[in-house]
Amino acid sequence: MEDIITLKQLSDIDEALLLDHEFSTQFPWYKQGEYFIRCLEENREGKRITVMAFYGNSLAGCCHLIYNSHYPYFIRNNIPEVNDLNVFQEFRRKRIASKILDELESRASKTSKYIGLGVGLYKDYGNAQRMYGKRGYIMDGNGVTYNNVQVQPGKSVMVDDELLIYLVKEL
Repeated sequence: MEDIITLKQLSDIDEALLLDHEFSTQFPWYKQGEYFIRCLEENREGKRITVMAFYGNSLAGCCHLIYNSHYPYFIRNNIPEVNDLNVFQEFRRKRIASKILDELESRASKTSKYIGLGVGLYKDYGNAQRMYGKRGYIMDGNGVTYNNVQVQPGKSVMVDDELLIYLVKEL
């Protein structure tokens, strides 16, 4: 079964267009556009690693390792960020996300002692929250953020995809 999962770094325009098309068919929230073309440019510039996961011959998802996070704590501590881990519904529970994270953690370990990520706080993120804990990620101790800004006690924020807790792992 392990041999069925293959990983490939985004490297050409056809792959970027494939990601754009597949994400638009898999996720109602994704709107086709220039996102994966920008990701391709950042891969070529060494600012990001986009790992595409295939299950057999089918694209099963992807994830990014961003070397220049937008999260202030990661910026200050030069911690690369795992970003937008997505596995398409039909391919879940096949260890694809774990294989992607193994790869990104390995790559990050070449330049950093730590790796980090942000995870949403509502139920849709429950599986990811559990998986990150099992993999050794711990809260960074800086509390909840909204749009990468620390939420202050007593303030109200929207519970949506921008409300995150950030986690770190020693590599």
